[in-house]
Amino acid sequence: MKPVKIAMMALTHGHTRKYYQTLRDNSKLDWVASCAADQRAKDVYDLYDNGVPCYLSAEEMFEKHPDIEAVVIASANDQHLKEMKLCAERGVHILSMKIPTFSPEEYDEMIELVDKTGIVCQVELEMHYNPVVKRLQKLLADGEIGKILSIQATNITLSPVWAFPWQGVPEASYGKRVPLRDGDPRFRGGALCDHPHIFDLIRWLTGSDFDYVYSEVAPNLRKDLQVEDMILANGKMKNGVSFLFDPSWSRMEERLKVPGPGWEVFPKRMEVNVTVIGEKGTIMCDCFGPNVYHNGAPNDRFTVQYTYFDEWIGLIDEFVDCIRNHKTPKINLKWHRQTIDCMNACYTSVATGTIAKV
Repeated sequence: MKPVKIAMMALTHGHTRKYYQTLRDNSKLDWVASCAADQRAKDVYDLYDNGVPCYLSAEEMFEKHPDIEAVVIASANDQHLKEMKLCAERGVHILSMKIPTFSPEEYDEMIELVDKTGIVCQVELEMHYNPVVKRLQKLLADGEIGKILSIQATNITLSPVWAFPWQGVPEASYGKRVPLRDGDPRFRGGALCDHPHIFDLIRWLTGSDFDYVYSEVAPNLRKDLQVEDMILANGKMKNGVSFLFDPSWSRMEERLKVPGPGWEVFPKRMEVNVTVIGEKGTIMCDCFGPNVYHNGAPNDRFTVQYTYFDEWIGLIDEFVDCIRNHKTPKINLKWHRQTIDCMNACYTSVATGTIAKV
């Protein structure tokens, strides 16, 4: 199969640096260009010496590389629609990091763009390709614990704001400045906006959609943030399965401008744990368990070396397959829409102090 000629845009998302390895090492891709949102993003990019030209304008990148077939959109959430339009008008396929948009109107426009042009638009939620999660899905499908009654999941990490400042800016993260609730100085756009994975996974694992949700925020661990860093959500799916999610930034970090060894204060930068309770038993999964820990530089902090399977292999395999064989990705805009609707409902519940229908 001919490799897909691919590029990256913006370079300001927290997952960006993972793609420096993925786009270089995956034989199904031919990484031809990048463009940075600003000079600071380009300066950081240059530190990695990728050997791939980087521009300060998407238009210049497309002009100099008309052979680009696909783009990884690695930008602030509020930039996605504009960048999708740039890609769609050129027939360029899209891999969009995490949240396409929290605006229903923008979401409708994105879906229309994709339908009209026939391009592939895949939402990047790499947890679907985690082998522990895929094993969990098979056990549930095989009926190993019987009918599912409830699911509890965590997606807790350190905060990316210090290295990726837009994730602490309500307008850039959530799309507009919306107070969490009356009398609260914080705004929508924090930890919840960074952690859609478990919301998406429960729909995939249960084959059901959200019915209603109740959500609460706690006082921030980081007093200087404008957005929330501690939040819980619980509710029910339409098939009756109960859920309890913790998608918080509850791991503390060393505030390095460029993430690297020593970023973790607590000796594990993230926890993605899933517990499924059924009529016949319980399954507990630690999706990021097999790590190596050492105490070292800088600042004598515990440091983590990941040893888990690379989920981006499966993610890229599907993306390339969809491009070459004219397929629709599993995590496409239309399917993913209900996940975003539930996350917006979480914010509605926080604001009203009541249950919110999804």
